[in-house]
Amino acid sequence: MNLTVNHLSKTYPNGVQALKNVSLTIRKGMFGLFGQNGAGKSTLMRTIATLQDTDEGNIHFNDIDVLKQPEELRKVLGYLPQEFGVYPNVTAEELLLHIADMRGITQKGERKEQVAALLNKVNLYDVRKKRLDSYSGGMRQRFGIAQALLANPKLIIVDEPTAGLDPMERNRFYNLLSELGEDAVVILSTHIVEDVSTLCNDMAIIGHGEVLLTGKPDEIEASLNGKVWEKAIEKTDLQSHSNRFKVISNHFHMGKMMITVVSEEVPDGTFFKKAPTLEDAYFNLLYDEQKTAAL
Repeated sequence: MNLTVNHLSKTYPNGVQALKNVSLTIRKGMFGLFGQNGAGKSTLMRTIATLQDTDEGNIHFNDIDVLKQPEELRKVLGYLPQEFGVYPNVTAEELLLHIADMRGITQKGERKEQVAALLNKVNLYDVRKKRLDSYSGGMRQRFGIAQALLANPKLIIVDEPTAGLDPMERNRFYNLLSELGEDAVVILSTHIVEDVSTLCNDMAIIGHGEVLLTGKPDEIEASLNGKVWEKAIEKTDLQSHSNRFKVISNHFHMGKMMITVVSEEVPDGTFFKKAPTLEDAYFNLLYDEQKTAAL
């Protein structure tokens, strides 16, 4: 079971090039697509989900030519977009039954059985009779996964599924998502490091519409072992440190600016070694890409 994306490019009418020669091979299991907002993740997800055209390239899922046979892909696709709207005045059960009918589950008994099973799976069965406008953000996301799983899809796309969720609801969502990759190709698009590190065996980092790196999350982190350093500085000293060191990111912690530097050796005695993260790997790639573009 394979999804292959070959040389996809997309430029919008306003001149923004959202995808630049993107190629990926994604196999059964949970695959993370990681990048900041605006990196091109949602454009790629919408293109794979047959919701928009591409300027160049092709996509195949098993023997389906996705761009030429969109109806065939939709028969095996489950999709939770970044913005998932619901009809506010109906119950979760009513809407799922309606979506199931639209997805070709025509036998009433089978439809009711599958809807009940999915509501149990996402822990919404006890509130299935409540209107969707009474649901919290996390409950709506779980409902979104339920509708995406109707008809047992073989390709599942979830786009920024945990954005805006509180920590408890995010953990519930992780438990739910962790089961999905057993029998399907699952693509998880996110800008949240924890989503990928918790759930995914393979991943790609995307930035400015390009695939910057692919691999396993732990191996990508390990590539920076012993090379990441951190230090607290005054905000006014940021420029001088950026001139001297490879400062890939900065953030505030307890009122102090913390800078992260990549270096083969300790930059100077004022820095402390930092355990690398996927976010560090991403910022390091962006730094190198920007330096190359400036040459």
